[in-house]
Amino acid sequence: MIFAIEEINNSTDLLPGISLGYKMYDTCGSVARSVRAALALANGNEAISAPSEEQCTKPAQVQAIIGETTSSVSRAIITVIGPFYIPLISHFATCACLSDKTKYPSFLRTIPSDYYQSRALAQMVKHFGWTWVGAIRGNDDYGNNGMATFTETAQQLGICLEYSVPFFRTDPPDKIRKIIDIIKASTSKVIVAFLTHMDMDVLTHELSNHNLTGYQWVGSESWILDSQTVETDRHHILDGAIGLSIPKAHVSGVREFILNVKPLNSSGHEIFTELWETLFSCKFKQSESSTGNERECTGHEDLTGVKNGFTDMSLMPIFNNVYKAVYAVAHALHSILGCNQTCQKVQLDPLMILQEIKTINFKTKEGDEVYFNQNGDPAAKYEIINWQPTENGIVDFVTVGLYDTSLPADKQLKLQNNSLVWAQNSKQVPVSVCSEKCPPGTRKVLQKGKPVCCYDCIRCAEGEISNSTDSVTCVRCQPEFWSNERRDSCVKKEAEFLSYEEIMGVLLTAASLFGTCMTVGVAVIFFRHRKSPIVRANNSELSFLLLFSLTLCFLCSLTFIGQPSDWSCMLRHTAFGITFVLCISCVLGKTMVVLMAFRATLPGSNVMKWFGPVQQRLSVLAFTLIQVVICVLWLSISPPFPFKNFRGFKDKIILECALGSALGFWAVLGYIGLLAILCFILAFLARKLPDNFNEAKFITFSMLIFCAVWISFIPAYVSSPGKFSVAVEIFAILASSFALLICIFIPKCYIILLKPEKNTKKNMMGKVAQK
Repeated sequence: MIFAIEEINNSTDLLPGISLGYKMYDTCGSVARSVRAALALANGNEAISAPSEEQCTKPAQVQAIIGETTSSVSRAIITVIGPFYIPLISHFATCACLSDKTKYPSFLRTIPSDYYQSRALAQMVKHFGWTWVGAIRGNDDYGNNGMATFTETAQQLGICLEYSVPFFRTDPPDKIRKIIDIIKASTSKVIVAFLTHMDMDVLTHELSNHNLTGYQWVGSESWILDSQTVETDRHHILDGAIGLSIPKAHVSGVREFILNVKPLNSSGHEIFTELWETLFSCKFKQSESSTGNERECTGHEDLTGVKNGFTDMSLMPIFNNVYKAVYAVAHALHSILGCNQTCQKVQLDPLMILQEIKTINFKTKEGDEVYFNQNGDPAAKYEIINWQPTENGIVDFVTVGLYDTSLPADKQLKLQNNSLVWAQNSKQVPVSVCSEKCPPGTRKVLQKGKPVCCYDCIRCAEGEISNSTDSVTCVRCQPEFWSNERRDSCVKKEAEFLSYEEIMGVLLTAASLFGTCMTVGVAVIFFRHRKSPIVRANNSELSFLLLFSLTLCFLCSLTFIGQPSDWSCMLRHTAFGITFVLCISCVLGKTMVVLMAFRATLPGSNVMKWFGPVQQRLSVLAFTLIQVVICVLWLSISPPFPFKNFRGFKDKIILECALGSALGFWAVLGYIGLLAILCFILAFLARKLPDNFNEAKFITFSMLIFCAVWISFIPAYVSSPGKFSVAVEIFAILASSFALLICIFIPKCYIILLKPEKNTKKNMMGKVAQK
């Protein structure tokens, strides 16, 4: 402050012709002494000291007060002198409470408010992934208010405090012991200390006595750069500490001014005398405390050889804040007095100066911009300091980052993670969480009675997923997807249907085409031998119609293969139902012809005239039309349609044809079954009719196979999963078609091709003698 005042008084640009005076008090951090000094200044009964031998005899007219260092003392002072509107500009009081202009309208400061520091500390803790931390706060305005803001911000960022305990350097031993026990019993490995450097010195001493090492300390600007705290930390429990500090500063001329100080030549030399005696361990003769056993101070000792905080400029950031505060008052006076080459005489009062200080905006000779916002606070900028021990046991304060509130929110915090040293000289970032992160596929369940940072990880249920870390819920996959074994992602289900490309589809297609070719081959044989007795005797017209219907039966099985579509679903069931009814109708007609032919051979019987070719055609047409009507009603009311079945397999989608109307499907099958049973009964009755004309026994056997196939088809179809139900249906169609083809036509082809001697009318009538 003295340096700044001398610099201003020697300036021709700022307050030309006016000398600033000052009165300096050492209050030792005492609230009572600070308030007494402030009242003495406000009452105007103090003499002003100036950097000259000339003494001012006028009553002091105090325009502003620079100080105090701590927040609690500053609150006490501003509460007392607030009604006088005397500006109080603090260089180190950071409590956010002092920004309340309704309570403290005349308070300003050149150090950022803890409103920003507390948030910066919380964001830094979040940056390193520490969600479970302990906290120790100073039991004063600085610590309590700073920690309150930190706690609020931490909760918003998802950080939990395992404990938050107050501490003051004058606490009794039992209270300090409780704090030590809390730290020992905690599971968090990170401790945020919002303390003054004086409190931290006492706490570090106590922690050293209990050898509490291995904790990562996060510090506020009050102690993170304090060299005395380093000396107190004899067990190196704070090594690797990280925290915020006022940015490094340089005020040109300050070091030279301090090193050239001579106590005997300095105004207000009492304070310099005490400093000198402390630095050089000597006593002046005029000192009341001097004794004959101590070395006498000369006042000409060399400061350049002294190594301590006073000479190494470690307090330069604080010096810079004081420097700015003095210059802020000077610029306000310069503006009020209308100074150009000379200053006008204006009656000054503190309120006028206060209002002017709030509006000033200037740059120091070092280029630092000085101004105050509406709360009387400067712009907030912090350096991030890391305690890094060296080989010789000395701790270096290394700047590893920057926090600047003037930047966008996502760019305010900048850290150089590669250069950081952590607790116990580790290069790995410490881990301090109550519960490990829940991996994808699980969800968080809070532990009863504990903070939100403490939880268990529960595996997602089947069909549900959580594809992010620390998910609080599991979501159900859409039907088209399924959750895999880890349940961390929904995977697209594979669509499954009986296709032409797989082995089963190829085999069934080959069997269908083989049956079609075989049927066509039989039809060709019958056509070429259509005039032979065996063909003519077996009702060639119904035989060709039966062969045509069998061809359609074999071909309709192909409609069941491939991806279901609207037309294929409607075609496959209706084509199957109609062609099979046509086939069974032809077989039924042939059976009735056998019976009627035998009845016609009896004396006096003319039954064949009632079942001639016309009646046979009409019967086949009538039986088939009934099935056509059933299929038309089915398609009209509720037709089959393509359907995605998600329930059959958890990892597959079954593409199948829904029946639409189950009644329609079972009506089609039931009608086929009714005709097959009727045909079987009639063929069974005619199986023992005489002579070789009778083919009823072949029809009986074919119907027996047909019924057996379809009776076994029903349970197999219902119980078969997925595409296998379609394969079962195709197999039933092919098996029953082959049964009819082989049992009815193959014996005749055998005779036509291999036993032509038996293909005679006499043989058909059974008139050839048996050998």
